[in-house]
Amino acid sequence: MAAPKFTPVSPIGAFRDGEGLPPALAWTATRPAEVRGPQPNGARFGRPGPDQGYALKLANSFHGKLNLTEAENEHDVIAGCLPVALKRAALYGRAPVIHDLRRAFEVFGFIGQSASADLVAYRTSLFQAAGHHYELQRTIADLVPDETLTAAQVRVDMALSAGRWRDLLAIATTSSSVQV
Repeated sequence: MAAPKFTPVSPIGAFRDGEGLPPALAWTATRPAEVRGPQPNGARFGRPGPDQGYALKLANSFHGKLNLTEAENEHDVIAGCLPVALKRAALYGRAPVIHDLRRAFEVFGFIGQSASADLVAYRTSLFQAAGHHYELQRTIADLVPDETLTAAQVRVDMALSAGRWRDLLAIATTSSSVQV
């Protein structure tokens, strides 16, 4: 702790060597649950990323601002879009930011320009009870390909304004029902 300049310091106490610490040992993956090799990748695995809990705090800023129909529940919509936002943040190798959540909500037409009637019909059944089913949340996140999450904002806006929302999702163009 620092002392005021007027406090007398003995010449011996002015310079003290700290206790020498040994060098750190090399770390190895020896814990029982340690992932050995590359991170598993595929459907339903999710994407690990730093500080993912921060997305919950960011999601609170969207309460009351989402374009919902009578049949849609805000809790389910936020729970369904959170994994999409976390997937986007993990693609960039960083913690989530507000733009990740905004992209997740935009793709499904919850913010921004008004969504087409067929997108609203599709998302209404898709997000039904998503706040209570992890598998459904994973399904929603897997519907949005990496290309959509990393695409320029102009491309997403053009696809949504032209009614080509299916181009942004990994679904068949003739399907309008949800397969879980």
